[in-house]
Amino acid sequence: MENGGYNHEIPENANEHCPGPQSESAGKLDACQGCPNQEACATAPKGPDPDLLAIVERMATVKHKILVLSGKGGVGKSTVSAQLAFALAAMDFQVGLLDIDICGPSIPKMLGLEGQDIHQSNLGWSPVYVESNLGVMSIGFMLPDPDEAVIWRGPRKNGLIKQFLKDVYWGELDFLVVDAPPGTSDEHISIVQFLQATGIDGAIIVTTPQQVSLIDVRKEVSFCKKVGVQVLGVVENMSGLCQPLSDFTFMQMAETGEHRDATSWVLQCLREKAPEVLNLVACTEVFDSSGGGAAKMCEEVGVPFLGKVPLDPQLCKAAEEGRSCFADHRCRVSAPALKGIIEKLVANKI
Repeated sequence: MENGGYNHEIPENANEHCPGPQSESAGKLDACQGCPNQEACATAPKGPDPDLLAIVERMATVKHKILVLSGKGGVGKSTVSAQLAFALAAMDFQVGLLDIDICGPSIPKMLGLEGQDIHQSNLGWSPVYVESNLGVMSIGFMLPDPDEAVIWRGPRKNGLIKQFLKDVYWGELDFLVVDAPPGTSDEHISIVQFLQATGIDGAIIVTTPQQVSLIDVRKEVSFCKKVGVQVLGVVENMSGLCQPLSDFTFMQMAETGEHRDATSWVLQCLREKAPEVLNLVACTEVFDSSGGGAAKMCEEVGVPFLGKVPLDPQLCKAAEEGRSCFADHRCRVSAPALKGIIEKLVANKI
């Protein structure tokens, strides 16, 4: 069934002459007899969902809506979402960042907002603000114990996502960035269904170069095509480990297998004999990209390739500390790569 079967279409297991679940006669006709969906169709409310109308009204003040997706967890999707939001805000755009990873919300930490609470006004739920032009909403702000697992079935997750969309008062936004959980599950179907009438600009898909990640990215691309969401492009994250040579730890291995720290000796030798070497950045592959990585996959499936972001320990540290990688020069390896990708996106959207 096209579009994931959520668009009020006839269920796959319906009888041959099904009138459709939204029909006034659904579940009541002779053709409905014996259908496994008969009772659900007969008792379900008919007509447009009033919550969807509320979402359309709420989203009317949001110019651009971008989903950030990944096929697998642990590829840096939330890091990309957070730094995208930081960068857009630094460009003087009004930005909202919505975290719909209900079971694993990491956005509050990556934005430096742990321990913050949601407040309510007569206009709705107020986002938690990093800056005056960067607001954030996440279930992470609603959990009394951050270590407590969120064990929710699909309908409850979907209900919260709907509530985020219809009840959060963002005000006028240039960009709403939606950080989704990995994969293609209830949350993804819900966010597309709820936002479809408001216009989704598209999705950014984050991956690593390894084949085991790219296999699932192909599924993510397929999902986007089926539900009618444009793929804005794919970001290859952790594309080789890169960091200044002076930041490395050098170890000397003994025949016994023991390691001895030789960093001070190596750096002293370099300072004395080749000081210019200390200004170099050393890079090495972490994941096997002999198959061409994300760039080749994008060419094969016909979606844009946005670029590569190296695995930068300083970027990891920025995410852990909840700060922008663009605020200083510590992320000198990864920040230029991310900036180029984001500028490309903005140029294509405006």
